[in-house]
Amino acid sequence: MRSLLTVLALFALWLLMSGIYKPLIVALGLISAIVCVWVVRRMDDAADSERLVVNIKPVEMIKYLGWLMVEIAKANWAVTKVILSPKMQMNSKLFRVQHTQKTDLGQAIFANSITLTPGTVSVEVERDHFLVHALCYTDGDTAAIADMDARVTKTEAA
Repeated sequence: MRSLLTVLALFALWLLMSGIYKPLIVALGLISAIVCVWVVRRMDDAADSERLVVNIKPVEMIKYLGWLMVEIAKANWAVTKVILSPKMQMNSKLFRVQHTQKTDLGQAIFANSITLTPGTVSVEVERDHFLVHALCYTDGDTAAIADMDARVTKTEAA
C-alpha cells in the first residue's frame, strides 16, 4: 500500500512540475514513478531493515510550518537590512542550543528549521545540543531559538 501511495505521489508531482499532459509524457511520468519506487524498494531490501518512525502530530506540524514561514520572512527582512546597510553591522557568533526533542526526526526538524531561518546555520549536532552560527547575534536569539525548540517538541507525538 505504501508503494502504491508513493507512486501516486511521485506521479502527481511529475504532473504538477511538467505541466504537459500529452499521453506520451504522462505515460513516461507514470513509468518513471514506478521505476523509482521499484529501485528504492530493492535498495531498501538489500540495506538494513531500520525504519524511521514518524510520530508527528499533523495539526501541530501544520501550525508549526505556518509559524516557521512567518519567522523565515522576518529573518529574511532582518538579514536584508544588514546586508544593504552601508556599515554592515554584523555580530557573528557560535553558540550552543539545547534541544528537548525525544526523536531523531524531531531533532532533524529542529536543526533544519534553524538552518532554514536566514542568518543562522546549525553547524554541529551533538547528543544534547546543537552548535549554531548566527550572522547577527543578539540576546533575543537564544529566546527565539528556545521558542522554536518548544514548538518543534510540541509536534512530536512520542
